[in-house]
Amino acid sequence: MPPRKTYILKLYVAGNTPNSMRALKTLRNILETEFLGVYALKVIDVLKNPQLAEEDKILATPTLAKILPPPVRRIIGDLSDRERVLIGLDLLYDELSDESFDLEPRAAAPLDLPPPDGADAALDPAGPEPG
Repeated sequence: MPPRKTYILKLYVAGNTPNSMRALKTLRNILETEFLGVYALKVIDVLKNPQLAEEDKILATPTLAKILPPPVRRIIGDLSDRERVLIGLDLLYDELSDESFDLEPRAAAPLDLPPPDGADAALDPAGPEPG
């Protein structure tokens, strides 16, 4: 079994606004159900600690920052799009890359695209359409 990752997360909120509370509730639900590793969550109220938001260049709230494991990622919004949050935290990719999934590259089906405007019909190997 591979070693579990340690996640360090910061959630920047602006007081007890509905979006901030929804983001915190959604994140706690995700942490309880999806995180198999160890995590630390720090909730930062930018109204009480504006210097922390400024130091970390936070321009909007709520914002979730994944500090560890690298790379650093930020998700802005109320975190209601669970799939987007999981992708942003690199959890969904890890889940999909388990042995139970086949992630072998596959050849893409050729696209049947019309010729570009002004294309010479004589160059079309199928020839002109009967008209």
